[in-house]
Amino acid sequence: MASYSVNNSAVARARRLIEARQYVLDSDWGAVQPRASDENAYLDGHSWTEYGEWFLACTDGASEETKGRYAFAYGDFRRVHRSGLIACVYRASEWRHKDVELAAHELLQLLDRTAG
Repeated sequence: MASYSVNNSAVARARRLIEARQYVLDSDWGAVQPRASDENAYLDGHSWTEYGEWFLACTDGASEETKGRYAFAYGDFRRVHRSGLIACVYRASEWRHKDVELAAHELLQLLDRTAG
């Protein structure tokens, strides 16, 4: 099983987006999560650093500037999705990636407090 480290720049970006109220509270994550074509389109106009800020974790040992480097997407390259954060919490918890689980949980709590 892969191991992951929390992507602190992604956590910071998610916080900024939440504080700026750039989020979606009710969405079907299975329908709105970025697909490979969405990722490719985003990379056409953005850097790998910007791309990586949409994923709460980095895959330990993966090569830089590859999609395999990043895991646990939380948004649609525009906004944070509450359903995306819930999916991150669930998946990280399921596979016992505790640091990622806690980072996603803290963001989810911030989102819920901000949204009221």
